Amino acid sequence: MLHDLTLPVTLVARSGPVTVRDASPDDLDALMALLSDDPISAARGDVAAPEDEPLYAAALRAIVEDPANALLVVTDERDVVVGTLQLTRIPGMARRGSARLLVEAVRVSSAVRSGGIGSAVMRWVTDVAARELGTPLVQLTSDADRTDAHRFYERLGFTGSHVGFKYRVPGGRAGR
Repeated sequence: MLHDLTLPVTLVARSGPVTVRDASPDDLDALMALLSDDPISAARGDVAAPEDEPLYAAALRAIVEDPANALLVVTDERDVVVGTLQLTRIPGMARRGSARLLVEAVRVSSAVRSGGIGSAVMRWVTDVAARELGTPLVQLTSDADRTDAHRFYERLGFTGSHVGFKYRVPGGRAGR
């Protein structure tokens, strides 16, 4: 968790108020469900299989224990997890020694998508979290097939400024 981040925080979305807070082990099933709710993630193996629970639990522990990271959940008024994202503060030499805030694994439940939750959360990231963490640049990557997500991020002011590359390590256990 990023210790300089003020959490929990309540945001106003078109669908109603939501709360952003640190994820806990109690959120594991909901996090797995959010990943499997996404067709691209599901195609990579995120299918919320019970036998994968120890892998996700270990990942959750690793993220929570790393002071440069925060795994956040977004809950509705009934405290139901409806979204998630991971934030990582990356110190850097470029841009005169500027740190950057990396946003990863943004998911909003398909049951509540288009209710303004994603917009409210991402505006909080860019307008509040980035300032609290002293990061003048917020960056993210998005799968090339996520054209709706690309339009969403562009609408929020993000620009497609770089081309990303990945290398799959032979014999690595991670999904596709």
